[in-house]
Amino acid sequence: MESQYALSQKVGRQLHAAKHVLVTAESCTGGGVAALVTDVAGSSQWFDRAFVTYSNEAKHAMIGVKESTLETFGAVSEPVVQEMASGALAASQGTLAVAISGIAGPSGGSEHKPVGTVCFAWADTSGWQHVSTQYFTGSRREVRAQAVCYALQIISEHLSPVIE
Repeated sequence: MESQYALSQKVGRQLHAAKHVLVTAESCTGGGVAALVTDVAGSSQWFDRAFVTYSNEAKHAMIGVKESTLETFGAVSEPVVQEMASGALAASQGTLAVAISGIAGPSGGSEHKPVGTVCFAWADTSGWQHVSTQYFTGSRREVRAQAVCYALQIISEHLSPVIE
């Protein structure tokens, strides 16, 4: 398995080659994707900004997630992360966004959304969109680390057919 840093370097090369600029909207990962990608020298060529929208109010105020979507589906839901990704693109110079919201634990889960549930959405300015809900295991730190890697892996897979 690739190290987090090696994956971040690979995604950076792919984003740069594809002329994409990444923007993140993160909740449970607390800016972990942004931190990892900015560990790579030269990331300013392919990374614009990060929105850490931990609270529902931040999701609404910073990136335009509708209050009705939050009330209907809850913060940890595919409709919310879809709006987070779209909102991050609209509020930035980015051309490709990833949004993440989940329950990292050790508490906060429910029968329908257990600890380790993480929802993701990706979108770009060409109209590509992808959503996914994953169920990770481990400690809070492990769930967050798995979510960061998964977010980057999907970006890499999306860009792989274009750029290797």
